[in-house]
Amino acid sequence: MTIREAYGAGRFGLSFELFPPKTAEGMTSLQQHLDELVKFRPGYITCTFGAGGSTQDKTLEVIAGVRQRYKLPVATHLTCVGMAPPQIREYLQRALSQGVENVVALRGDPPRGETEFKPAPGGFSYANELVAFIRNEFRSLGIAVGGYPETHQEAPSPEADLENLKRKVDAGADVVITQLFYNNDDFFRFRDRCRELGITAPIVPGLLPVTNLAQIKRIASLCGAKLPAKFAAALEKGADDAQAQFETGVSFATEQVRGLLAAGVPGIHFYVLNKSEATRRVLSALPQFQANSNAAATQ
Repeated sequence: MTIREAYGAGRFGLSFELFPPKTAEGMTSLQQHLDELVKFRPGYITCTFGAGGSTQDKTLEVIAGVRQRYKLPVATHLTCVGMAPPQIREYLQRALSQGVENVVALRGDPPRGETEFKPAPGGFSYANELVAFIRNEFRSLGIAVGGYPETHQEAPSPEADLENLKRKVDAGADVVITQLFYNNDDFFRFRDRCRELGITAPIVPGLLPVTNLAQIKRIASLCGAKLPAKFAAALEKGADDAQAQFETGVSFATEQVRGLLAAGVPGIHFYVLNKSEATRRVLSALPQFQANSNAAATQ
């Protein structure tokens, strides 16, 4: 099933994003967490891709394993960093040979230690160029792209950022998955502005439940996400209590998802960081997902 189909015919597109573990122990742990997550019947699972293709073998190993073990559709991330069309073509041919049906196409961040994105010789400078290449040469693949409710940090303005997103969709992207955010109103404004600009692809909120204050501060600083003041204060109050931070984050994420569901989002994409407990707690608290989990447990 392609990403486009995951949101078609009234389907709700629940999805989870993984990253390639660095060790055998990490792979074993990931499988244990996935055993819990798949009980909620996700529409597909994605796996990230290291800068310059540094994890491409592990990325394929992870998603091929997910597809084989759980019989679920999968998506590989793919970036423009360090790769020209011949390398991109070769990677996608390998992915197709392993049953991969979807791609999350991104420009990508500069490699560690660099502050500015530089295309590979003969490579692409923008994600819309990567999307056009994939759509032209690999027509069967579903394509998702990134969107930024709080505006991409490199964009000169929110308007320019939205125009860039429209270029990606016009180039052939099927779905927009957003960067993480913690204020639903930011997402709703972003969605409305996308529609006003003529972007009709499904716009799927991407969420990262907070489990650790220091960790989310670091992640938020990298992507430009802002924590609501009341939420940040609650996390700070439990700064010396790991379990208190976890409970605060799960409670906030549960209410965030509840609000998004009430607003009719087509799906939710969880950045699970290769863990299951926080996302499992959030989904288990909501009747829509309890039904899925209970049905899966009886099969």
